Amino acid sequence: MDLRKLKKLIELVQESGIAELEITEGEEKVRISRGGAVSGGPPSAGASAAPPAAPGAEPAPSAAAPPSASGDEGSRGGPEGHVLKAPMVGTFYRAASPEAKPFVEVGQTVKEGQVVCIIEAMKLMNEIEADRSGTIKAILVENGQPVEYGQPLFIIG
Repeated sequence: MDLRKLKKLIELVQESGIAELEITEGEEKVRISRGGAVSGGPPSAGASAAPPAAPGAEPAPSAAAPPSASGDEGSRGGPEGHVLKAPMVGTFYRAASPEAKPFVEVGQTVKEGQVVCIIEAMKLMNEIEADRSGTIKAILVENGQPVEYGQPLFIIG
């Protein structure tokens, strides 16, 4: 399944308001879920952590999440520019392989359509391209880190 199909499926889930969509195409299987349960990592870990936290400590997770997000944006958000966001949930990689040179570095000029990273989703390596030309002002995600749909990845100035 290619990136265009995944993007379209994500858009359909958002527009329809459904909570979850699972599609099997041959040997490939894709599940797209809406909601905050995915942000904790593996669904089983998020599911086991959410019920105990919900009754007494629901404000703590919601209070913990925004400061980390605003902290990242505050410390790295100093550079102004266009924010390139993750088009899907997956694992962020700066290079095609562990031995390879990263696709982009801070200060490097990129052109629209140039590959800037890879997001691995369901064992598929999806090349993420710059959606505009400019200079990489900041890289907001560490190599190998899980990312969420819509999470800021780069600032392009």
